[in-house]
Amino acid sequence: MPDFPQRVTIKDVAREAGVSPTTVSHALNERGQVDAQTRARVQQAAARLGYRPNRHAQRLRTGEAHMIVLLSSMPFAVAGGPSRLGFMMEVAAVAAAAALDRGLALVLAPPMESGTVPLELLEVDGALVIEPSADDANLAYLQRRGLPVVTIGRPGSQPGAVPHVDIHSAHTTQLLLDHLHAQGARQIAMILGTEPRNSYVEARACYERFVGQHGLPLLLETADEVRGEAGGEQAAAALLAAHPGIDALCVPIDAFAVGAARAVQALGRRIPQDVMVATRYDGLRARSCEPPLTAVNLHLDQVAHQAIDLLFDHLRGETAQVAVPGPLAELVVRESSNRAAL
Repeated sequence: MPDFPQRVTIKDVAREAGVSPTTVSHALNERGQVDAQTRARVQQAAARLGYRPNRHAQRLRTGEAHMIVLLSSMPFAVAGGPSRLGFMMEVAAVAAAAALDRGLALVLAPPMESGTVPLELLEVDGALVIEPSADDANLAYLQRRGLPVVTIGRPGSQPGAVPHVDIHSAHTTQLLLDHLHAQGARQIAMILGTEPRNSYVEARACYERFVGQHGLPLLLETADEVRGEAGGEQAAAALLAAHPGIDALCVPIDAFAVGAARAVQALGRRIPQDVMVATRYDGLRARSCEPPLTAVNLHLDQVAHQAIDLLFDHLRGETAQVAVPGPLAELVVRESSNRAAL
Protein backbone atom coordinates (compact mmCIF):
# COMPACT_ATOMS: atom_id res chain seq x y z
CA MET A 1 0.00 0.00 0.00
CA PRO A 2 1.43 3.47 -0.85
CA ASP A 3 3.03 5.32 2.08
CA PHE A 4 1.25 8.67 1.96
CA PRO A 5 2.82 11.52 3.94
CA GLN A 6 1.00 12.87 6.96
CA ARG A 7 -0.79 16.14 6.29
CA VAL A 8 1.06 19.16 7.71
CA THR A 9 -1.15 20.90 10.27
CA ILE A 10 -1.40 24.44 11.57
CA LYS A 11 0.25 23.24 14.80
CA ASP A 12 3.31 22.10 12.82
CA VAL A 13 3.60 25.57 11.27
CA ALA A 14 3.18 27.18 14.70
CA ARG A 15 6.07 25.12 16.14
CA GLU A 16 8.25 25.91 13.12
CA ALA A 17 7.58 29.64 13.38
CA GLY A 18 7.68 29.78 17.18
CA VAL A 19 4.18 31.25 17.52
CA SER A 20 0.73 30.07 18.56
CA PRO A 21 -1.69 28.25 16.20
CA THR A 22 -4.03 31.25 16.51
CA THR A 23 -1.27 33.57 15.28
CA VAL A 24 -0.63 31.24 12.34
CA SER A 25 -4.32 31.29 11.45
CA HIS A 26 -4.49 35.06 11.62
CA ALA A 27 -1.25 35.49 9.68
CA LEU A 28 -2.22 33.18 6.83
CA ASN A 29 -5.80 34.41 6.60
CA GLU A 30 -4.95 38.11 7.08
CA ARG A 31 -7.10 38.46 10.17
CA GLY A 32 -6.38 39.94 13.57
CA GLN A 33 -3.43 42.04 14.64
CA VAL A 34 -0.25 40.38 13.36
CA ASP A 35 2.82 42.50 12.65
CA ALA A 36 4.45 42.27 9.23
CA GLN A 37 7.61 40.54 10.53
CA THR A 38 5.65 37.78 12.28
CA ARG A 39 3.36 37.35 9.28
CA ALA A 40 6.39 36.89 7.01
CA ARG A 41 7.96 34.38 9.43
CA VAL A 42 4.74 32.34 9.51
CA GLN A 43 4.42 32.40 5.73
CA GLN A 44 8.01 31.23 5.31
CA ALA A 45 7.48 28.40 7.82
CA ALA A 46 4.33 27.29 6.00
CA ALA A 47 6.19 27.29 2.68
CA ARG A 48 9.10 25.25 4.08
CA LEU A 49 6.75 22.59 5.49
CA GLY A 50 4.52 22.48 2.43
CA TYR A 51 1.48 23.48 4.49
CA ARG A 52 -1.90 23.66 2.73
CA PRO A 53 -4.85 25.22 4.57
CA ASN A 54 -7.54 22.81 5.72
CA ARG A 55 -10.41 24.01 3.54
CA HIS A 56 -12.78 21.70 5.39
CA ALA A 57 -12.14 23.45 8.71
CA GLN A 58 -12.32 26.88 7.10
CA ARG A 59 -15.65 26.17 5.47
CA LEU A 60 -17.08 24.82 8.70
CA ARG A 61 -16.24 28.15 10.32
CA THR A 62 -17.56 30.32 7.51
CA GLY A 63 -20.61 28.24 6.58
CA GLU A 64 -19.55 27.95 2.93
CA ALA A 65 -20.57 24.95 0.81
CA HIS A 66 -18.37 21.89 1.23
CA MET A 67 -16.86 19.96 -1.66
CA ILE A 68 -17.13 16.17 -1.64
CA VAL A 69 -15.94 13.60 -4.14
CA LEU A 70 -17.56 10.40 -5.40
CA LEU A 71 -15.14 7.75 -6.59
CA SER A 72 -14.67 4.05 -7.18
CA SER A 73 -11.51 1.97 -7.27
CA MET A 74 -13.07 -0.35 -9.84
CA PRO A 75 -11.27 0.05 -13.20
CA PHE A 76 -13.09 1.63 -16.11
CA ALA A 77 -13.62 -1.76 -17.79
CA VAL A 78 -16.04 -2.64 -14.96
CA ALA A 79 -17.29 0.75 -13.80
CA GLY A 80 -17.80 1.99 -17.37
CA GLY A 81 -19.84 0.49 -20.16
CA PRO A 82 -22.61 1.59 -22.53
CA SER A 83 -23.62 4.33 -20.08
CA ARG A 84 -19.95 5.34 -19.65
CA LEU A 85 -20.08 5.19 -15.87
CA GLY A 86 -22.88 2.71 -15.21
CA PHE A 87 -23.39 1.96 -11.51
CA MET A 88 -21.31 4.99 -10.56
CA MET A 89 -23.29 7.45 -12.67
CA GLU A 90 -26.60 6.19 -11.28
CA VAL A 91 -25.34 6.87 -7.77
CA ALA A 92 -23.85 10.22 -8.81
CA ALA A 93 -27.06 11.53 -10.37
CA VAL A 94 -28.97 11.16 -7.11
CA ALA A 95 -26.06 11.98 -4.80
CA ALA A 96 -25.37 15.30 -6.54
CA ALA A 97 -28.93 16.51 -6.01
CA ALA A 98 -29.04 15.25 -2.42
CA ALA A 99 -25.69 16.92 -1.73
CA LEU A 100 -26.84 20.30 -3.03
CA ASP A 101 -29.85 20.16 -0.71
CA ARG A 102 -27.33 20.12 2.16
CA GLY A 103 -25.00 22.79 0.80
CA LEU A 104 -22.53 20.26 -0.59
CA ALA A 105 -21.03 20.30 -4.08
CA LEU A 106 -20.24 16.88 -5.59
CA VAL A 107 -17.19 16.20 -7.73
CA LEU A 108 -17.22 13.01 -9.78
CA ALA A 109 -13.81 11.33 -10.08
CA PRO A 110 -14.15 9.03 -13.10
CA PRO A 111 -12.73 5.51 -12.81
CA MET A 112 -9.14 5.08 -14.00
CA GLU A 113 -7.64 2.06 -15.72
CA SER A 114 -5.56 1.35 -12.61
CA GLY A 115 -8.48 1.96 -10.25
CA THR A 116 -6.40 4.57 -8.37
CA VAL A 117 -7.64 8.17 -8.60
CA PRO A 118 -5.15 11.10 -8.36
CA LEU A 119 -6.90 12.50 -5.28
CA GLU A 120 -3.98 14.76 -4.39
CA LEU A 121 -5.21 17.03 -7.20
CA LEU A 122 -8.57 17.56 -5.47
CA GLU A 123 -9.18 19.88 -2.51
CA VAL A 124 -12.24 18.18 -1.01
CA ASP A 125 -13.81 17.98 2.43
CA GLY A 126 -15.14 14.44 2.32
CA ALA A 127 -15.73 11.47 0.06
CA LEU A 128 -18.12 8.74 -0.98
CA VAL A 129 -16.29 5.60 -2.08
CA ILE A 130 -18.10 2.86 -4.01
CA GLU A 131 -17.32 -0.69 -2.86
CA PRO A 132 -13.68 -0.31 -1.81
CA SER A 133 -11.49 -3.39 -1.71
CA ALA A 134 -9.60 -4.60 1.36
CA ASP A 135 -6.40 -2.88 0.17
CA ASP A 136 -8.05 0.14 -1.43
CA ALA A 137 -5.41 2.84 -2.07
CA ASN A 138 -8.03 5.57 -2.53
CA LEU A 139 -9.66 4.86 0.82
CA ALA A 140 -6.27 4.67 2.55
CA TYR A 141 -5.25 8.04 1.11
CA LEU A 142 -8.47 9.73 2.23
CA GLN A 143 -8.13 8.29 5.72
CA ARG A 144 -4.51 9.45 5.97
CA ARG A 145 -5.68 12.95 5.11
CA GLY A 146 -8.18 12.72 7.94
CA LEU A 147 -11.19 13.36 5.72
CA PRO A 148 -14.69 12.08 6.52
CA VAL A 149 -15.39 9.09 4.27
CA VAL A 150 -18.51 7.00 3.70
CA THR A 151 -18.46 3.85 1.60
CA ILE A 152 -21.33 2.53 -0.47
CA GLY A 153 -21.22 -1.16 0.33
CA ARG A 154 -19.34 -2.54 3.32
CA PRO A 155 -15.61 -1.85 3.00
CA GLY A 156 -13.35 -4.78 2.22
CA SER A 157 -11.47 -4.13 5.47
CA GLN A 158 -12.30 -2.39 8.76
CA PRO A 159 -16.05 -3.01 8.26
CA GLY A 160 -16.82 -1.93 11.81
CA ALA A 161 -14.75 1.25 11.67
CA VAL A 162 -15.48 2.87 8.30
CA PRO A 163 -18.89 4.57 7.95
CA HIS A 164 -20.88 2.78 5.28
CA VAL A 165 -24.26 1.97 3.76
CA ASP A 166 -24.69 -1.81 3.62
CA ILE A 167 -26.07 -2.97 0.26
CA HIS A 168 -26.65 -6.53 1.49
CA SER A 169 -24.51 -8.44 -1.02
CA ALA A 170 -25.31 -11.83 0.53
CA HIS A 171 -29.06 -11.20 0.26
CA THR A 172 -28.68 -10.11 -3.35
CA THR A 173 -26.72 -13.25 -4.22
CA GLN A 174 -29.34 -15.39 -2.50
CA LEU A 175 -32.07 -13.80 -4.63
CA LEU A 176 -30.25 -14.73 -7.83
CA LEU A 177 -29.39 -18.28 -6.76
CA ASP A 178 -32.91 -19.02 -5.49
CA HIS A 179 -34.37 -17.78 -8.76
CA LEU A 180 -32.04 -19.84 -10.95
CA HIS A 181 -32.71 -22.94 -8.88
CA ALA A 182 -36.48 -22.37 -9.07
CA GLN A 183 -36.16 -22.17 -12.86
CA GLY A 184 -34.66 -25.66 -12.89
CA ALA A 185 -30.91 -25.01 -12.73
CA ARG A 186 -28.95 -27.82 -11.10
CA GLN A 187 -25.40 -26.91 -12.15
CA ILE A 188 -25.03 -23.24 -11.28
CA ALA A 189 -21.61 -21.73 -11.84
CA MET A 190 -20.42 -18.39 -10.44
CA ILE A 191 -17.92 -15.87 -11.82
CA LEU A 192 -16.42 -13.28 -9.46
CA GLY A 193 -13.69 -10.66 -9.57
CA THR A 194 -10.27 -11.33 -8.10
CA GLU A 195 -10.21 -8.14 -6.01
CA PRO A 196 -10.84 -8.52 -2.24
CA ARG A 197 -14.13 -6.58 -2.26
CA ASN A 198 -16.68 -7.33 0.43
CA SER A 199 -19.41 -7.92 -2.17
CA TYR A 200 -17.32 -10.72 -3.71
CA VAL A 201 -16.55 -12.21 -0.31
CA GLU A 202 -20.23 -12.25 0.64
CA ALA A 203 -21.30 -13.58 -2.77
CA ARG A 204 -18.78 -16.42 -2.61
CA ALA A 205 -19.77 -17.41 0.93
CA CYS A 206 -23.46 -17.36 -0.02
CA TYR A 207 -22.79 -19.45 -3.13
CA GLU A 208 -20.78 -22.03 -1.21
CA ARG A 209 -23.54 -22.36 1.38
CA PHE A 210 -26.19 -22.62 -1.32
CA VAL A 211 -24.57 -25.43 -3.33
CA GLY A 212 -23.77 -27.27 -0.11
CA GLN A 213 -27.36 -27.07 1.13
CA HIS A 214 -28.76 -28.25 -2.21
CA GLY A 215 -26.13 -30.89 -2.95
CA LEU A 216 -24.96 -29.12 -6.12
CA PRO A 217 -21.43 -29.01 -7.54
CA LEU A 218 -19.30 -25.99 -6.67
CA LEU A 219 -18.31 -24.39 -9.98
CA LEU A 220 -16.46 -21.14 -9.37
CA GLU A 221 -14.20 -19.05 -11.61
CA THR A 222 -12.61 -15.62 -11.14
CA ALA A 223 -11.50 -12.89 -13.53
CA ASP A 224 -9.46 -9.71 -13.32
CA GLU A 225 -11.71 -6.62 -13.28
CA VAL A 226 -9.36 -4.82 -15.65
CA ARG A 227 -10.41 -7.22 -18.43
CA GLY A 228 -14.09 -6.27 -18.18
CA GLU A 229 -16.42 -8.09 -20.56
CA ALA A 230 -13.52 -10.02 -22.10
CA GLY A 231 -12.62 -11.37 -18.67
CA GLY A 232 -16.17 -12.60 -18.11
CA GLU A 233 -16.25 -14.20 -21.55
CA GLN A 234 -12.99 -16.07 -20.97
CA ALA A 235 -14.03 -17.26 -17.50
CA ALA A 236 -17.40 -18.50 -18.77
CA ALA A 237 -15.77 -20.27 -21.72
CA ALA A 238 -13.36 -22.05 -19.36
CA LEU A 239 -16.20 -23.14 -17.06
CA LEU A 240 -18.35 -24.42 -19.90
CA ALA A 241 -15.44 -26.30 -21.44
CA ALA A 242 -14.57 -27.99 -18.13
CA HIS A 243 -18.20 -28.59 -17.10
CA PRO A 244 -20.47 -28.99 -20.15
CA GLY A 245 -23.45 -29.69 -17.89
CA ILE A 246 -23.58 -26.14 -16.54
CA ASP A 247 -27.12 -24.85 -16.95
CA ALA A 248 -26.86 -21.46 -15.23
CA LEU A 249 -24.28 -18.72 -14.68
CA CYS A 250 -24.61 -16.41 -11.68
CA VAL A 251 -22.35 -13.47 -12.50
CA PRO A 252 -22.70 -10.54 -10.07
CA ILE A 253 -20.50 -8.14 -12.09
CA ASP A 254 -22.57 -6.90 -15.02
CA ALA A 255 -19.53 -6.48 -17.32
CA PHE A 256 -18.56 -10.10 -16.70
CA ALA A 257 -22.18 -11.20 -17.22
CA VAL A 258 -22.36 -9.64 -20.69
CA GLY A 259 -19.13 -11.42 -21.62
CA ALA A 260 -20.46 -14.67 -20.16
CA ALA A 261 -23.59 -14.42 -22.32
CA ARG A 262 -21.37 -14.02 -25.39
CA ALA A 263 -19.39 -17.14 -24.42
CA VAL A 264 -22.58 -19.19 -24.10
CA GLN A 265 -23.83 -18.09 -27.50
CA ALA A 266 -20.42 -18.60 -29.13
CA LEU A 267 -20.71 -22.28 -28.18
CA GLY A 268 -24.06 -22.49 -29.98
CA ARG A 269 -26.00 -22.83 -26.73
CA ARG A 270 -29.27 -21.02 -26.16
CA ILE A 271 -30.09 -18.56 -23.41
CA PRO A 272 -32.09 -19.41 -21.31
CA GLN A 273 -33.10 -22.83 -22.68
CA ASP A 274 -29.62 -24.36 -22.30
CA VAL A 275 -27.84 -21.94 -19.98
CA MET A 276 -29.41 -19.18 -17.90
CA VAL A 277 -27.47 -16.01 -17.06
CA ALA A 278 -28.17 -13.58 -14.20
CA THR A 279 -26.29 -10.60 -12.79
CA ARG A 280 -26.48 -8.24 -9.84
CA TYR A 281 -26.71 -4.65 -11.10
CA ASP A 282 -29.85 -3.76 -13.06
CA GLY A 283 -28.17 -1.16 -15.25
CA LEU A 284 -27.93 -0.38 -18.95
CA ARG A 285 -25.54 -3.26 -19.57
CA ALA A 286 -28.06 -5.79 -18.24
CA ARG A 287 -30.98 -4.21 -20.08
CA SER A 288 -29.19 -3.82 -23.43
CA CYS A 289 -27.61 -7.29 -23.50
CA GLU A 290 -29.06 -9.78 -25.98
CA PRO A 291 -31.06 -11.33 -24.48
CA PRO A 292 -31.70 -8.85 -21.65
CA LEU A 293 -30.27 -10.12 -18.38
CA THR A 294 -32.13 -10.95 -15.21
CA ALA A 295 -30.72 -8.59 -12.59
CA VAL A 296 -31.45 -6.97 -9.24
CA ASN A 297 -32.83 -3.54 -8.40
CA LEU A 298 -30.46 -2.31 -5.69
CA HIS A 299 -32.54 0.84 -5.10
CA LEU A 300 -29.46 2.97 -5.65
CA ASP A 301 -31.47 6.18 -5.38
CA GLN A 302 -32.23 5.40 -1.74
CA VAL A 303 -28.67 4.17 -1.14
CA ALA A 304 -27.24 7.44 -2.51
CA HIS A 305 -29.50 9.52 -0.24
CA GLN A 306 -28.50 7.44 2.78
CA ALA A 307 -24.80 7.81 1.94
CA ILE A 308 -25.07 11.60 1.60
CA ASP A 309 -27.00 11.85 4.88
CA LEU A 310 -24.35 9.79 6.68
CA LEU A 311 -21.46 11.77 5.20
CA PHE A 312 -23.17 15.06 6.07
CA ASP A 313 -23.48 13.92 9.69
CA HIS A 314 -19.78 13.05 9.81
CA LEU A 315 -18.82 16.37 8.23
CA ARG A 316 -20.66 18.09 11.10
CA GLY A 317 -18.85 15.93 13.65
CA GLU A 318 -21.83 13.69 14.40
CA THR A 319 -19.96 10.39 14.16
CA ALA A 320 -21.98 8.06 16.39
CA GLN A 321 -23.59 6.22 13.48
CA VAL A 322 -21.26 4.08 11.40
CA ALA A 323 -23.31 1.35 9.66
CA VAL A 324 -26.56 2.16 7.87
CA PRO A 325 -28.63 -0.71 6.41
CA GLY A 326 -29.59 0.02 2.83
CA PRO A 327 -32.89 -1.09 1.28
CA LEU A 328 -33.27 -4.77 0.41
CA ALA A 329 -32.84 -5.50 -3.28
CA GLU A 330 -35.59 -6.83 -5.56
CA LEU A 331 -35.23 -9.34 -8.39
CA VAL A 332 -35.94 -8.15 -11.95
CA VAL A 333 -36.61 -11.23 -14.10
CA ARG A 334 -35.81 -10.97 -17.81
CA GLU A 335 -35.41 -13.27 -20.80
CA SER A 336 -31.97 -14.58 -19.82
CA SER A 337 -33.44 -16.76 -17.08
CA ASN A 338 -37.20 -16.75 -17.54
CA ARG A 339 -37.74 -20.37 -18.66
CA ALA A 340 -41.31 -20.27 -17.33
CA ALA A 341 -42.26 -17.81 -20.10
CA LEU A 342 -41.08 -20.13 -22.91
